[in-house]
Amino acid sequence: MTPKRSTVLVVDDDASVREALSDLFQSVGLNVEVFASTGEFVKNKRPDGPGCLVLDVRLPGKSGLDFQQELKAASINLPIVFLTGHGDIPMSVRAMKAGAVEFLTKPFREQDLLDAVQTALERDRVNQEDAELIAALRRRFTSLTPREQTILKLVVAGRRNKQIAFEIGTSEVTVKVHRTNLMRKMQATSLAELIAMAAKLGVPEKSSATPSHTDDL
Repeated sequence: MTPKRSTVLVVDDDASVREALSDLFQSVGLNVEVFASTGEFVKNKRPDGPGCLVLDVRLPGKSGLDFQQELKAASINLPIVFLTGHGDIPMSVRAMKAGAVEFLTKPFREQDLLDAVQTALERDRVNQEDAELIAALRRRFTSLTPREQTILKLVVAGRRNKQIAFEIGTSEVTVKVHRTNLMRKMQATSLAELIAMAAKLGVPEKSSATPSHTDDL
């Protein structure tokens, strides 16, 4: 697969700043989209591929810090690099505690901004890959039968085949067949890999499954 191109999203009410930042980011091969306000930003669809937001702190109406909180509340996990000409320590602390990648005060070194943006883009790339992996694992888990899901949870909890057979009321041979099927469906090549997948899915280490003799085989 061809890697998706990274995009820097700039929100600043100063047209000259937008133009300068656009030129800077394009000079190192990055896609750039610029917006004069947060309202203009939210009306546009986020581009595919890794992205980050370069956000001015002081904007007409809603501040960049308030907008950061709105994005977080909406579960929009876009890494943010803040820029400001009137920053102070409390502002920077608030931004960083809320997950900002960097808080730069104007005037800043271009290389400092480029370094911060590259860090933010890499963070978003990792986040997107992780989200895609979890989505794939959920699809695999959903493809398991109820009995297979139960056995997976018991396997992850450390139960042996004989214990699982007793708990769910079936034979050890049947448990082995189900384990083989669920490993294939989950595309796990080892028990360690299956446990790692379960952890990604949030499957509890200790199963709350209760013995049942009526689950569908």
